[in-house]
Parts: sequence; structure tokens; C-alpha cells
Amino acid sequence: MQRDLYDTNILIDFWKKKKRDISGYTTIFNIIEFPKALLMKNLTVLYPTIDDFNEAVKISQKLMKQGKLVDVADIVVACIASRHDLTLVTTDTDFNNIKSIRPEFKVKITKQ
Repeated sequence: MQRDLYDTNILIDFWKKKKRDISGYTTIFNIIEFPKALLMKNLTVLYPTIDDFNEAVKISQKLMKQGKLVDVADIVVACIASRHDLTLVTTDTDFNNIKSIRPEFKVKITKQ
């Protein structure tokens, strides 16, 4: 299985292109945003742990000190990706702000 975690915008793009067998990961947050993704094959849904939430608070505090606000769900998604050593695939450039706080966070920003 690929080591990619797909953000909601990527899942929607796959759906529009009729790609239903994608081999990768996503989070429950992405499923809540786009429930049709549950119909995709070979997509593993990951859930946050208390450690992910604790790490998200630390990241949020550092971002706030820098004057950068990032959606809470995005911060938790980044923590889940990092814990599983996955690369987050997204079109959302806000994830670069998280990478500036946590350089080990792997993110691939694509264009749709």
C-alpha cells in the first residue's frame, strides 16, 4: 500500500475523475467532509489518538505565536500523517505553515 494520506480536496478530485481504487490513507476528518470516499477501494481510514490532539495543541500554540492561523482539523490531520510516517497529499498550501513548525512533517502540495 502506498504511504500517502489523501486530504479531502484530493479525494474529491479522484472522485470527479472516477478513480475509485486509490490505495492509500485518509483520516476520519476527511471522511466527514467527503463521505463518498467510503465507497473508494483500498482506502484506509485513520483516527486521531490523544497524542495527536496533544501534539496539535503544541503546533497550534507555535503557529499562533507566529500570527498564523490554521484550521484545527488540518493540524490534527498533519499529526496523524506524521505519527504514521505518511506523506500528506493536498492542494492546501496552509499545510506549509505546519511544516514550518514541524519540518519532519511530510507534505506534497499538488495543483488540481
